[in-house]
Amino acid sequence: MIFRSLHSMSCLAALVLMTALVTACSSKPPPNPNPRAAVPLVLAPEVDLQRYVGRWFVIANIPYSAERGYVGSYDEYQLLPDDGGVSDSYFGHKQRFEAPLKQKKLKVQILPGSHNAVWRASPFWPLFYNFMILYVDPDYRFALLGFPTKEVGWVLARSPEISDADYQTLLGKFDDQGYDISRFKRVPQTPDQLGKPGFQTP
Repeated sequence: MIFRSLHSMSCLAALVLMTALVTACSSKPPPNPNPRAAVPLVLAPEVDLQRYVGRWFVIANIPYSAERGYVGSYDEYQLLPDDGGVSDSYFGHKQRFEAPLKQKKLKVQILPGSHNAVWRASPFWPLFYNFMILYVDPDYRFALLGFPTKEVGWVLARSPEISDADYQTLLGKFDDQGYDISRFKRVPQTPDQLGKPGFQTP
């Protein structure tokens, strides 16, 4: 009974995230002013899964309902040796750092032929969505995740804080891929970042 309850909670979390992504990508976004908006996304040429898994802090994203209002958020990726899949767990505090740490968990599959750069999540058949790893730096300190429609994107880092110079460089890579980078907002990772310009308001 406990296992069944936990399984139901996991499925519910997956459904909530899936619904949020579908809503984010079905509602009409503002026109993308980037002259490269129609150019297809280019994947990272090769992703070493052994180096990629672990903890990534959410430095910034294009806000959408599933992650809106969370602070101190991060993703934990773990390889699943049974079928080659990946466990994707999202953690964050709702609105304030003193709030309990919440978790949302998904299982994803790596698409064959993508050089480990396209991850497919499907909470239930026949619905699915693809996360696309667009960039990983040589030291695996930074990563950029995209969505085929360019309406959602994430800046990830191994550390909860990065320099403004690094952040602008990473946004520049999104700009090169045709994203409207004005839509990205920083995610507060420390209490002193709350309320600062460019950061999301919980």
